[in-house]
Amino acid sequence: MQGPLYKWIHRVWYADAGPVWPLLPFSALYWALIRLRGWCYRIGLLRQQRMPVPVIVVGNITAGGTGKTPVTIWLASELKARGFRPGIVSRGYGGSHSASPMRVDAASDPSVVGDEPVLLARRSTCPVVVDRDRVRAAQMLVDDGANLIIADDGLQHLKLGRSYEICVIDGTRWLGNRRVLPGGPLREPASRLANVDQILVNGRCPEDCVLANEQNALEFQLQATEVRRLNGSLVRPMQNFAEQTVHAVAAIGNPGRFFDSLRAQGMQVIEHPLADHAPLDIEALNFADNFDILMTEKDAVKLGTQVADRFWFVPVELQMDASLAGPWLEQIESRMKKELSQS
Repeated sequence: MQGPLYKWIHRVWYADAGPVWPLLPFSALYWALIRLRGWCYRIGLLRQQRMPVPVIVVGNITAGGTGKTPVTIWLASELKARGFRPGIVSRGYGGSHSASPMRVDAASDPSVVGDEPVLLARRSTCPVVVDRDRVRAAQMLVDDGANLIIADDGLQHLKLGRSYEICVIDGTRWLGNRRVLPGGPLREPASRLANVDQILVNGRCPEDCVLANEQNALEFQLQATEVRRLNGSLVRPMQNFAEQTVHAVAAIGNPGRFFDSLRAQGMQVIEHPLADHAPLDIEALNFADNFDILMTEKDAVKLGTQVADRFWFVPVELQMDASLAGPWLEQIESRMKKELSQS
């Protein structure tokens, strides 16, 4: 469960509801280390490695979940439909494997490769490789025939050269107090947004956007219309759960977004927030009452299908205004094809 320290930090970050000054010296040190690392790459002490194919990075500059994985799945599917052969690289957070690149498929063990890579493999139907060294993972995908690499959560992994950067932001929490870790939620200063190619917002953009890139952000929504049993025996419309009391389990970066989405469907929610990528114990989730248990799709991959009927997951689909998504995807397609023709 998320403890008092976690809750206090998030009140400081997003609600400005606590004293931030004890954290500021550590934020200053973190900021200095970021600047030093960036300087080392600029002068060549650390070297960025380019792939022989285009690389698109999907990441964020805030700690916690923003919707990067659904964006990666959607983007991979869209580019595959446009004739590319995309492969996806991931760090494999939550998994035990890290010594060498490992191919991931729908049957891979999430405890070894991580929950998000298994979900990426299942939903995108694209080749997925996990490795702490994303350059090494990307090279394996190229060797396997990929002509486009999508790096899931790789914005700060500067070693991997990139052709296009996408930053995903949570429209509800935005950038919080705009301070870097640990005094705020930012992995990098907000000024980093000026250098990314596109900002995507999960939800609605706030009215007080500062940078031009923020003002030109594209909005998307994650839509859930059905609920599926983990054992595969039944699919029900979301509205069938209205007025029901349910247990909601979420080991994701922003569990509150999942809980709120269930309440918006009229459910009475008993919350069970867990740390991002936390393992799930099936026995601990067998609550004494008879209420159904709903979880995210990312969490469902950890439990498999040999579970009781009361266990359900909620798949989501990315929705974006076609009048905005179409021109943007055409821009990406044009740039990636041009780079491929020059490689």
